[in-house]
Amino acid sequence: MPQGYAAYRTPATTPGPHRSEGLTMKRVFTLAALLLGHAVFAAERGPAVPDYPAEQVAPRTYVIHGPVGYPTAENQGFMNNPAFVLTADGVVVIDPGSSVQTGEMVLRQIRKLTGQKVLAVLNTHVHGDHWLGNQAFRDADPAVAIYGHPNMIAGIEAGVGDSWVANMDQLTAGATRGTRVVGPNTAVQDGDSVSFGGITFRFLHFGIAHSNSDLMIEVPQEQVLFLADNATNRRIIRMDDGRFSGNIATLDAATQVKARVLVPGHGKTGDWTLVQAYRDYLAELKAAVKTHYDAGLSDFEMKPQVAAALARFADWPGFDDELGKHISLALLEIEAESF
Repeated sequence: MPQGYAAYRTPATTPGPHRSEGLTMKRVFTLAALLLGHAVFAAERGPAVPDYPAEQVAPRTYVIHGPVGYPTAENQGFMNNPAFVLTADGVVVIDPGSSVQTGEMVLRQIRKLTGQKVLAVLNTHVHGDHWLGNQAFRDADPAVAIYGHPNMIAGIEAGVGDSWVANMDQLTAGATRGTRVVGPNTAVQDGDSVSFGGITFRFLHFGIAHSNSDLMIEVPQEQVLFLADNATNRRIIRMDDGRFSGNIATLDAATQVKARVLVPGHGKTGDWTLVQAYRDYLAELKAAVKTHYDAGLSDFEMKPQVAAALARFADWPGFDDELGKHISLALLEIEAESF
């Protein structure tokens, strides 16, 4: 029982015509304050994300495949692929999701498999649907190391994280409320690596691709490559912060990695065919845009022809939503390359 409530309850049993009435009113006000406090806390924090299964994709590697779509009240903003690797000394987490609630769900799934300490959290890029879940791990262990690219750290310091928190709250009707910005505290760049419990995590960055902060993460002992949002599995995603040419070049460079398990930023884990399919989308879109640009068409004029050229991707979630923006972005890129 709350101490404040108990403090009023005990004296209230003392007889007295005025004392009993006064203490009863105090009790009512105290209860009202407690209930109001609970209501305010509930309003300031969204509900828990339900448990999603952690699927084993390699001997020590697990992926929680999120829903494929945009952040909504229904999916509570959870839409990426958080993952974790069990090492001899503890757990390493990759991209714990879009909110403190998603991060807590990831931690619950880890605890179903091991009681080992979380040693580190690795973030693949600056988009908050992948890393706002950091908060849950920092809350659980204030000393946990969180790794990310320097451009990601700079972006968060410039306010990108705050924008993502606000956007997720709006898009999910408050389901992610209570989330705060907890970015990386350790910078890593292309070619850097860290080891935990005999498992190596190697970071790969080939310039601007999906964003300017992309890190693919190779786990050689597991033959796993985390692709970040440089590739998805049958999902079309935003390219507002990226470059088609850079994304294509990054995927070409990734083929030099000796991996058999490919974990995309969105969509199911697979093999190299998912990388090729996403590369095909990027390359075919840019080629179609260039063809019609050379013919003198503007972005809105060429959209029907580009859509027809990409018909085999039309059933990928996000195709209709992103196509117009992708055409405009590719057109700007082609124009810049022509100078």
